[in-house]
Amino acid sequence: MRPPLRVWIWTAVTLVVAAVAVLLWRTSDVAATSSTTAPAPTVSDAAPAGEVTEAWTAPTTEEAGRVVEGGRVLVTDRHGLAMLDPATGTEAWHYRRSNAELCDATAVDGVVVAVFRTTGRCDEAVALTAATGVRSWYRNVRFRTDVDLSSTDQIVLAGSPTGVVTIDPAGDNIRWRYPPADGCRFVGWDVGSSGVVVLQRCEGSDAVQVQLLDGFGGTVIWTVDLDTAGRTARLAGADGLVDVVVGDTVQMIDPDDGTLRDPLSLPATGVDVRSEPLQQAGAAGAALLWARGTVWALDEQTGLPRWSAPAAGLPSVGEDDAVVVPEEAAFVRRSLSDGTELGRSTTTATVPAGGRTELVGPVIVYATADQVLALA
Repeated sequence: MRPPLRVWIWTAVTLVVAAVAVLLWRTSDVAATSSTTAPAPTVSDAAPAGEVTEAWTAPTTEEAGRVVEGGRVLVTDRHGLAMLDPATGTEAWHYRRSNAELCDATAVDGVVVAVFRTTGRCDEAVALTAATGVRSWYRNVRFRTDVDLSSTDQIVLAGSPTGVVTIDPAGDNIRWRYPPADGCRFVGWDVGSSGVVVLQRCEGSDAVQVQLLDGFGGTVIWTVDLDTAGRTARLAGADGLVDVVVGDTVQMIDPDDGTLRDPLSLPATGVDVRSEPLQQAGAAGAALLWARGTVWALDEQTGLPRWSAPAAGLPSVGEDDAVVVPEEAAFVRRSLSDGTELGRSTTTATVPAGGRTELVGPVIVYATADQVLALA
């Protein structure tokens, strides 16, 4: 006997539903996401050797500031990110989206926060545990495609010329938003131990306005106008001191009350200062400023240099009263208080200019805007 008509109908409906389900799954975010996890690493407390060589190098696409978090090393690509073993460079875990593009990523407080673009805007944010790759949180956002992420303890800053937004890295909540004034645009923004700093330029004015905002509440702490006389103004950092490079001068601003400290003169350069690398980090009462081949340790209270030294990039910041300064053929351990050399690790590897140094036990990690170099 032939099956009743209703059996044929139910069979056809079942096949259609199954086909639609497969099609929806193949085009879904789940199918487009490749995500792995790993056990938390054990980090050695050994110091770098007296002579180090290149252990590995890896390309990266987004300048992430600090790239070491949770005993792993962050690298990014067009569709996501991976955390690598610092000693070998092998992938510990990754998170990638074939149907989305990575806008930017930053590492802080044990997590990696990444923003992806699936539409005309950067519209999805995710936080992943740095040590293991386990997802911490996910939320929708509405950021511009040129959004830039930076971070400090308990704060992730998303910035663009039309506004800044802060996110709690431990949760998915947006704390506050701050737009520029009417007729103005932000030309710089950063977050550090001092708070959130924005540089604002307004139509018809040669001055650049510097504003310090409370990192947690978003209230304006002070506003300072700097006369740039048509020169380029660049924000160097907001750790310890708020430093703005105007032409060949560093204007140092006290984070407590906006008082201008004595300016610091930089060596003249023949390159386009609009895109020159500038880096700053805070450590034990000092602001470490790297610019134009030199690092300065600036006292937070006075703004005066404690010491300066030639450097390829920004030194590491450790827990003790010492920093590791990258040079052309060595990584030199110096006293933070007076710059005295305490030891060095020589190398035959090429140390590119403009990077940032971090230590993971005996491994020296040196990250630039487009690559990460590990030496051991």
